[in-house]
Amino acid sequence: MEMKKIFLFCLSLAAASVLYSQKTDKKLQQKIELLVSGFKGTVGVYIKDIKTGKEAMYNADTIFPTASIVKVPILLGIMDKINKRELEYEQELIYKDSLLYEGEDILGSFKSNEKILLKKVMMLMLTTSDNTASLWLQSLAGKGTRINEILDSLGFISTRVNSRTPGRENNRTQYGWGQSTPKEMALLFEKIYKKEIINEAACDRMMRCLGRNYWDLNEAISQIPPTIEVFSKNGCVDATRNEVLLVNAPHHPFIMSIFTKNNEDQRWVHDNEAWALARKLAAMLWKYFEPGFPYTSPQQ
Repeated sequence: MEMKKIFLFCLSLAAASVLYSQKTDKKLQQKIELLVSGFKGTVGVYIKDIKTGKEAMYNADTIFPTASIVKVPILLGIMDKINKRELEYEQELIYKDSLLYEGEDILGSFKSNEKILLKKVMMLMLTTSDNTASLWLQSLAGKGTRINEILDSLGFISTRVNSRTPGRENNRTQYGWGQSTPKEMALLFEKIYKKEIINEAACDRMMRCLGRNYWDLNEAISQIPPTIEVFSKNGCVDATRNEVLLVNAPHHPFIMSIFTKNNEDQRWVHDNEAWALARKLAAMLWKYFEPGFPYTSPQQ
C-alpha cells in the first residue's frame, strides 16, 4: 500500500512537470532570466500570453510589498459594495479633514465638507494613485478585513491588505500597506479582463478605471505604443518599484507583472535601476509578441 502511494505521488509530480513544460514559453523564459540577471535587489516577474496561455516567470510566487498596487484589491472591495447596492458609483460623498493622509495628493487639498462623487475618488485612487482617496475607499469597502475576505474567496492566498487591518500588524511591518506575488497580481488582472469577478458590468467598470494611468513616463507602460489599450497599476516606495500591465495587443494580448524589493538603487530619477529594468522588459515583450507592429518609445 505504501509503495502504491509513493508511485501515485511520483506520477503526479511527473504529470505536473509535463504540464509546466507545456505551459512555459522556453524562449521567452531565457530572455527574462538574462534580462533580470545582475539586478541589485530582489526581482520577480510573471508574463502570460493570454491567447495561448504560455507563461514565463522568475520568482513569480515570491511575496513582495505591493506599494500602491494594493489599490487594485481596494477597487474590488468598492465594486463589491456597489454590486450589493451599499454604495452607488455616482453617489455624493463629503470630504473631511480627518481623512487627510499627508503628501501631495489632490484630494488632500480639499477643504473639509467639500463634496465629491464616489467615481471621482475612485479615479483619483487609480489614475493618480492618491493615497488620501485610497485610504478613504479602503474604509468604505469594509476595511482591509472585508477586502481580504474577497481575495480569499477568489483563491488568492498571498495577496492581502495589511495597513489598518487588525491581525496583520506583523505583515505590515514586513511588507507595508499590502502584499502580493507577481503571479497572483497578474492573475487578478486576468480575471478582471476575462470578466470572472463579481459580474460582467463590474469588470467592465474596473477595466475602464484601470485604463487611465497618469504615471506613464518612468514606468514600463511608456514602452507600449500609445494607440494600444493598456490596463495597468504601478506602485513605488524607496526600495520597491512594481508594475502590472495587461496589454490588449492586436495579435497576442499579454500580461506583464514585475515586482522588486530590497533595491540598492533607491533614487527617484528616470534611470533608477528598477524602472529601467521594467522599461526594458516591456519593450522586449512588445517586440516579442507584436513583431509586425514595430515601436520604439522615445522615453527609453
